[in-house]
Amino acid sequence: MSNSIPRIRLHVANGEILVAREGLQICFYMPHPHAALKEGVQRALDVYLETIGGDALGSYSDLDGQWQQLDSKGWDVTRRSLHDEAWAYIHLTEAAQMDDRFDFHYVGKPLGDPDGFYGPEEVSALAVSLPTEFLETHGPGRVHELALDMAKSLPFSSGHAGLAFLGEPLASSVFHEVEKLALRHPAMDVLSLDGRSRGIGTRVTGPAWMTFLGPPVLPELGGAAVLRTRLQSPDTTVQELGPDRAVVTLGPWPEAGDTEQGQTLPAYRELARVLEPWLYQEHPGPPQPNEHALQRIRRRLERRFLD
Repeated sequence: MSNSIPRIRLHVANGEILVAREGLQICFYMPHPHAALKEGVQRALDVYLETIGGDALGSYSDLDGQWQQLDSKGWDVTRRSLHDEAWAYIHLTEAAQMDDRFDFHYVGKPLGDPDGFYGPEEVSALAVSLPTEFLETHGPGRVHELALDMAKSLPFSSGHAGLAFLGEPLASSVFHEVEKLALRHPAMDVLSLDGRSRGIGTRVTGPAWMTFLGPPVLPELGGAAVLRTRLQSPDTTVQELGPDRAVVTLGPWPEAGDTEQGQTLPAYRELARVLEPWLYQEHPGPPQPNEHALQRIRRRLERRFLD
């Protein structure tokens, strides 16, 4: 296993409640309405469950944000939400909701609906999580295979797979510690799927172990063949996934990097420079206390492979 993956466990309440930990996430951003995505999302869910085991998920979030048991009734609710509505918000996790190792989160929006209130940069989005223990047990090839298999059924404009902070890394109780760790380990993503789906549009997040590129970015880059010539790092591969989609993989293992140990991840920095004109920058939200400091932190995280 790559020795650059740190073990992170951030707790509150006298160490009893785990708020954030290290793990892996696979995410896809799709500028399409939920109605056009439901079958592909169902297939992605099936592939994910086949990989992690059908009993790995045991809770779902209801419309009030309360966790309920994912029994046969819970699965019926989930399937109806996915297939029978113009929009879907599906969040499935482990039964205890204490470790946040396995997680399936989908936000499907009725984009294009004239009665909707969606901005031009909003997308539907999907994210799944895996613990680093899964990587240790099954190896990076299994994670790579899962990401590619999920991508087959999803008309993504962009996506990524790699190390991330799982759980609730933006919670106020751990945010400042997460900020320090994210700057130290620049290839670990800090994701709010709801927030990112409101503003990413067809842009691309900073580079991850696997970076999925679709239209319009890949055609504007000149296609997979041209992109391949611009990436010189020996362990970087560019794999075509059809006429207008590709995935860039940065080495055989996902890495976190460690600026304190001089692990600056040159292959990640190379890809960031190539993608810079299309990189996503988060729009500021409503004014908050210390807003200038928060914006400064946000920009540092977004540009951590460029500056």
